[in-house]
Amino acid sequence: MKSILIVDDSPLIRRTLRTVFEQQPDWMVCGEAEDGYEGIDKAKILQPDLIVIDLAMPRLNGISASRMLKKLIPATPVVMFTAFTNPSFKKAAFAAGLDAFVGKSEGATSLVRSIQRLLSSELPIRSANVA
Repeated sequence: MKSILIVDDSPLIRRTLRTVFEQQPDWMVCGEAEDGYEGIDKAKILQPDLIVIDLAMPRLNGISASRMLKKLIPATPVVMFTAFTNPSFKKAAFAAGLDAFVGKSEGATSLVRSIQRLLSSELPIRSANVA
């Protein structure tokens, strides 16, 4: 069973992602956080197999939180799922160490495919969607 931590300030997005992820046969959501600081705290405690994080959140945004997460738990893949998909955000996200970047406009199916690729590989793979 692969555990996923969801970090997003929207309760609706967290609830929706939990529902989508838990429909996958080998996935479970081990926790949720509503901002970057809470996400880091929960990641240290829960040691998830993968983290899905939003970009725009209160207190600590997803790029800054991802940079810290990659220092704390470098082997854990981090996927950014965000409404902000312009090239400068993508570039900053990958510079922070993210393993994949999926726009919310691409939908949950695209996110699930990215997570499946990351969880099935021996080593984290960088998404080819870098602008």
